[in-house]
Amino acid sequence: MSATRYLEIADLLAAELDGCARGTRVASEADIARRFGVGRAAARAAVQELERRFVVRRTQGSGTFVNRRIDYVISRSVPPSWSTTIAAAGATPRALVKSVRRTALPADLADRFERPAGVSVHEVVREFYIDDLLAAWVHEWIPVDEVPDLGLALHAVESMDTVLRQLVRVRPVRAWCRVSIDVPPAEVLRALRMESSQPAWLVESVSRAERTGTVLMCSRTWTRADAVRVVVELDEQPGAPETAPEPTGPDDKETP
Repeated sequence: MSATRYLEIADLLAAELDGCARGTRVASEADIARRFGVGRAAARAAVQELERRFVVRRTQGSGTFVNRRIDYVISRSVPPSWSTTIAAAGATPRALVKSVRRTALPADLADRFERPAGVSVHEVVREFYIDDLLAAWVHEWIPVDEVPDLGLALHAVESMDTVLRQLVRVRPVRAWCRVSIDVPPAEVLRALRMESSQPAWLVESVSRAERTGTVLMCSRTWTRADAVRVVVELDEQPGAPETAPEPTGPDDKETP
């Protein structure tokens, strides 16, 4: 048998599964081995290859199922809202509050908040779902003086974006964002029910009030890479000049 036979099997299965709905059960490794006349090792390698391509998702104790990733778009023109972004991608979003507590602003977030470390903030921990699939684990920090009754509001309304718009009467906009992919810490792996070797997207973000520029929220979100593909669109700010003017003299230098 060719050493690449498992790749040929994976290609055939991927083409067949392309038309199947998300959540469709995939044949077992034993069934795949019998169908293609190969050993269990080759069948297992083919399924692992499908998982690597995000074509299937394996759930311990349940089986292997067809997977469909959606695009999670980050841009200036898209509100910094999980619910809005997931709904725009054609899926059903849901958020579950795990905890809301008042704490001191961590020192590593002070610069982003433009406030001294130790000021009172809400620390919010939530789970995010896509079509009832647990997809993301998020920590959010919001100044207490901006939203004093945040805990009560989040138990009534799932969307943080909606809470800020309705309770504080501000429109949050994404002011800063950093996206990376890495293996999450152990507590996040457990929370997202992931294996120790699986990577995930880490999106760190700062949102400001559109009119005043006040920092409203900092967040760190770990999202399963088999659930979404993070797409960053570097769209131009409205009214921004195409090119910066050249300095013409010592009194005409750009201010840093």
